[in-house]
Amino acid sequence: MTTVENTGNRRLSAEELEAFGQEMDAIRQRIVADLGEKDSAYIYDIVKKQRAFEIAGRALFYLPVIGWVPAVACLSISKILDNMEIGHNVMHGQYDWMGDPDLNSRMFEWDNVCPSDQWKYSHNYIHHTFTNVLGKDRDIGYGILRMDEDQKWHPYFLGNPIYAFLLMIFFEWGVAMHDLEVENLVAGKRTFADNADLHRGLMKKVKRQALKDYVLFPLLSGPLAPLTFLGNATANLVRNIWAFNIIFCGHFPAGVASFSQEECEDETQGHWYYRQLLGSANITGGRIFHIMSGNLSHQIEHHLFPDLPARRYPEIAEEVREICERYGLAYNTGPLHKQLWGVFKKICRYALPDRKRPAAEGVETAPALEGVAA
Repeated sequence: MTTVENTGNRRLSAEELEAFGQEMDAIRQRIVADLGEKDSAYIYDIVKKQRAFEIAGRALFYLPVIGWVPAVACLSISKILDNMEIGHNVMHGQYDWMGDPDLNSRMFEWDNVCPSDQWKYSHNYIHHTFTNVLGKDRDIGYGILRMDEDQKWHPYFLGNPIYAFLLMIFFEWGVAMHDLEVENLVAGKRTFADNADLHRGLMKKVKRQALKDYVLFPLLSGPLAPLTFLGNATANLVRNIWAFNIIFCGHFPAGVASFSQEECEDETQGHWYYRQLLGSANITGGRIFHIMSGNLSHQIEHHLFPDLPARRYPEIAEEVREICERYGLAYNTGPLHKQLWGVFKKICRYALPDRKRPAAEGVETAPALEGVAA
């Protein structure tokens, strides 16, 4: 397991955890008290832009000679905005306080084959409650990858890089099948009967998405149907690759800690914040990059405050970073290429059997992380 110590961090005392939790609570309360017109105007503006990109993309498919590449680009941007800055964040309940049914977490449905109600259970509840707790958080490897040394090695994992590549290409399908727990079906821990309701809901959503992208809009293009079909598939592919890389860089680069179920028993609110902080990583970039990532480039702030509007994460980040420095904790951040390299190395390392190490040697060489006290 990538323990706290192996990431270059230290364990806080009970008193420190209590104080750390109070500081995080204070940030949350201040932002909640300040929510208002600027936040609602922001999300309405993002929705307006997302719809404009979709309309432009659909229309440009009628101009195949000069418009196919721009059409795919516009539709890809639309799908990324829909899934990342709108869908992911709305379904976290970040905009429920507005009282707009179109942006309410209970009613929103996104442009993705994964049904929103299934995603909210596996992501909002399972992943965000048990973040990086081995045996509880199924996002550690998504049931097909080995991403931690305490996941027992098997020759199957020699294919780790291949499975990761396929998951990237078909990411929305991987997310959709997450709740089916295929690995537990294979292991006999789950039955097809257990999945009956989930499968029914999944197939309903799959049919809807397939009808829209691969039947309806291509047919509306008349003789250009094959190009429209290919364009829609390409836009889905671009969205899948982008979402996979942003999400993996937020959870699996070097320096991210994992936790045992035992050390999280009777967990206090302060320890929960501490676990969220050390189980996440950020990506640096400009404003457009953050918007296109759904502000999941601020994965640390998202895991600390998952129901606060994501547009607030950049202004919270500096304060969280300063608090980390005072407590001698890492603030794991870096450019996209650095975090991607860390993810790639981890995928390849855990494909192989564990190497024997001296008993006193750490499992993971701690990277030079910002905010770690010497």
